[in-house]
Amino acid sequence: MTKKDKTKILEKKIDDALIGGGQKRIDSQHSKGKLTARERINILLDKNSFQELGMFVTHRSSDFGLDKKVILGDGVVTGFGTIEGRLVYVFSQDFTIFGGSLAEAYAEKIVKIMELALKNGAPLIGLNDSGGARIQEGVVSLAGYADIFYRNTLASGVVPQISAIMGPCAGGAVYSPAITDFNIMVENTSYMFVTGPNVVKTVTHEEVSSEELGGANTHSSKSGIAHFSAKNDIDAIAHVKKLLSYIPQNCEEIPIAYKYNGENEIREKLDDIIPENPNTPYDMHGVINEIVDNDSFFEVHKQYAENIIVGFARLAGKSIGIIANQPAFLAGVLDINSSKKAARFVRFCDAFNIPLLVLEDVPGFLPGTDQEWNAIITNGAKLLYAFSEATVPRITVITRKAYGGAYDVMNSKHIGADLNFAWPTAEIAVMGAKGASEIIFKKEIMSSDNKDAKLEEKINEYQNLFTNPYIAASRGYIDEVIKPQQTRERLIRAYKMLENKVDNLPKKKHGNIPL
Repeated sequence: MTKKDKTKILEKKIDDALIGGGQKRIDSQHSKGKLTARERINILLDKNSFQELGMFVTHRSSDFGLDKKVILGDGVVTGFGTIEGRLVYVFSQDFTIFGGSLAEAYAEKIVKIMELALKNGAPLIGLNDSGGARIQEGVVSLAGYADIFYRNTLASGVVPQISAIMGPCAGGAVYSPAITDFNIMVENTSYMFVTGPNVVKTVTHEEVSSEELGGANTHSSKSGIAHFSAKNDIDAIAHVKKLLSYIPQNCEEIPIAYKYNGENEIREKLDDIIPENPNTPYDMHGVINEIVDNDSFFEVHKQYAENIIVGFARLAGKSIGIIANQPAFLAGVLDINSSKKAARFVRFCDAFNIPLLVLEDVPGFLPGTDQEWNAIITNGAKLLYAFSEATVPRITVITRKAYGGAYDVMNSKHIGADLNFAWPTAEIAVMGAKGASEIIFKKEIMSSDNKDAKLEEKINEYQNLFTNPYIAASRGYIDEVIKPQQTRERLIRAYKMLENKVDNLPKKKHGNIPL
């Protein structure tokens, strides 16, 4: 065989691998409003940067007719490339081949790039579109899933792991994305669940569609499994790229700083953002947008547990993570879902050297039997633990209320915050002035001829003695009471001062966070 003949054979094999088994399958994918596995990679990565690994790998089982369907690649495209010049590793599941089902060789391809990502300290991106385990390969496919889960766990906190769910993801397949740092789901074409609608109907007699059970809207608003909901494949890929711009390559590096030219950092709009009535809600997004660089806030979990806001932003060109109570939703109270949402975000930022900014306006924890019976104690403790354990620069700004145990939990000085600022409108106390006065001065109020006037008098007395920020500042719990317009300026200076912070935790194997 001549060299020319060998080259033609190689080109034919490459063509067979690239088209994924035929144009009909590609057309079928497009008809569902989805891109193919390779199209997704081409859009995700810089032009001509993708280097494929394992193109000629084929499945190994010959049972149940599989020996008649030898297709190169075995249902997943794996390799590495760059995004904005940064090295990343990627796998893209190909639903047009065996429904994207996972098997032995398929799993080995994914494991190989996971190990390369871990060794070389670069982000791992999974583009998921799979019908689950390949039934024809039996326990071998289950073993493949476990091999992947194990590597996900080893890589957790070492390199960023991002999952884009761009099709079905069911059964054992859901646990790999669940371990990764962020999940992005595509509306109407993706779903995630452990057991599908047919099994649910058989066991519980519930009638539910795949979209209702595990679609993008369900997981972005109800379960919180999806951090982002995208309109289509291209939008999902855009989310991946934007997310990467805020985070570093690995746990040993810091995020890339964008060029920033200093300017007048005073933001006078902040002076008028807090309502005169302390019980009137306002949108904390307005505070965030005035503090951070223009159009830099990238919200995470936007539709889930809306009483707390988390997301990435830039301050003077540098990446920060923001956790903020949202007075416009449930008065900004902490509850089970908001505590879990914030705790996970805090731990991610701490793992990847992203400084934390807390904007606090919290009247306490949400009361009620539903919260207590579903373990608000344990779940609230998750957020407390996450902040206490974090060693990155941590700054809190109290804009209005900081009541009860929630004051402690929201990155107070007492659990290791580096700097705590307060606006003059801050109210720091065990509870609200009205409730406290009704308890402390109950006898005086009840014995008064004008109970309403006496209550108002005692509320004012309590506010003057306890709820203003100067009491906490006099004890060093607040570092400075600042005008709202000065907030951005103070934060830029503070983070500059803290950028070389070193804070080592006691030596241990790992802590035991309340799960």
